[in-house]
Amino acid sequence: MTALPIVRGAEAARRSVLCRRPLEEIALPAAVAATLRQVFGRDVSAEEAVRLIIDAVRREGDQALRRFAVAIDGHAPDTWETSEEEFRAAAKEVDRETIGAIQIAAERVRHFHERQLAHAAKSFSEDGLGQVVRPLRRVGLYVPGTAVVYPSTVLHTAIPAVVAGVEEVCIASPSSPGGAGVSPLKLVAAQIAGVEIVYKVGGAQAIAALAYGTESIHRVDKIFGPGNIFVTLAKRWVFGDVGIEALYGPTEAVIVADESADPELCAADLLAQAEHDELACPILITPSERLANEVARIVPERASVMERSEIALAAFANRGGIVLAEDLETALALANEFAPEHLSLQIANAEERAGSIRNAGGLFVGEASAEALADYVAGPSHVMPTGGSARYASPLSVGDFLKTTTVVNVSSDLLREVGPAAERMAQAEGLGGHARSLEIRRSDR
Repeated sequence: MTALPIVRGAEAARRSVLCRRPLEEIALPAAVAATLRQVFGRDVSAEEAVRLIIDAVRREGDQALRRFAVAIDGHAPDTWETSEEEFRAAAKEVDRETIGAIQIAAERVRHFHERQLAHAAKSFSEDGLGQVVRPLRRVGLYVPGTAVVYPSTVLHTAIPAVVAGVEEVCIASPSSPGGAGVSPLKLVAAQIAGVEIVYKVGGAQAIAALAYGTESIHRVDKIFGPGNIFVTLAKRWVFGDVGIEALYGPTEAVIVADESADPELCAADLLAQAEHDELACPILITPSERLANEVARIVPERASVMERSEIALAAFANRGGIVLAEDLETALALANEFAPEHLSLQIANAEERAGSIRNAGGLFVGEASAEALADYVAGPSHVMPTGGSARYASPLSVGDFLKTTTVVNVSSDLLREVGPAAERMAQAEGLGGHARSLEIRRSDR
């Protein structure tokens, strides 16, 4: 790959690098399309594959899970739930230094969400009116990754649920290649986070199992967590039958940088996101032509020696790029308009400029605030809105695991005071039954 192409100007950027495509329009990699052809006996789109998988799991339960596990993953586990013996073996397999790092990350994530809970909505009652805030009873967390495993995602989804007080937290995660079960790193992280139920199933079939239940997997009240295109489309399909906190697309990282930025740091941060996925979205927006040219030159050089070089380069080819903006104000405006999952400000006076950012899942202010730090140990959940949903959505938080029930427990005196107004409104709406149900309570009986 030669130097990255540079798109000049806001309008050209909107038509190319900053142009979003719906998930169902994204072309599947050839290997994935071939697998689907083998599973279903014909060419199917991602959306059709998800629908067929969900229908089968809903009808057949474990039998469908096993069939798809063998067809898609190449193997099916003997049991779907991870046993106590597997947890103990995982703790022995992961080295002490890595376990210590996971514990530090867990402590910081837990501390942040405990502080968040202290400022969250609370139950109250005043003059017979109020609300009861309760944690959800049972939730399912999807944790992706086999080629790359994500113990960090275990911590960043499970700990907010545990802090919120959810009664039963379970994880669904695909088995490692060869049928070795869920990665020991994930199992160790699950135990540190306080989760004891881990199901060895991934993909759209995992979402269907969590939504509807099977012989081995209990249905949940709400499903959380990121995943690939099949997981995301499956969450869309089951929404309504089960709660869904968000629909996540591939990871996104936008850097807004000016002449003062270090091109090596900009390139490193873009590559850190590009290595996630061929559909990742690494974008630099800058008014500095010098910086744009330097980053365009550095990225291919550094990518060529990365362990996941092909994936990183494919991400830049598919959805990445550099935008040369007219000025810094335009660069910031384009970033707000794009509303990325991660937005890094590598500009002079970054703290002063941070207030102008309205739309971002996570805002990373200044050179030291590396997005990769937040992936692991900063504290806030790294599960953040993608696909432009940062315009209206927020990162995963304890509030997502709580639900509110409003309570009306008024006195007869209050009924006599405000009841006539309610009756009048009911009559104005032509709902006489409503008015009568109020009037009869105020009458002497």
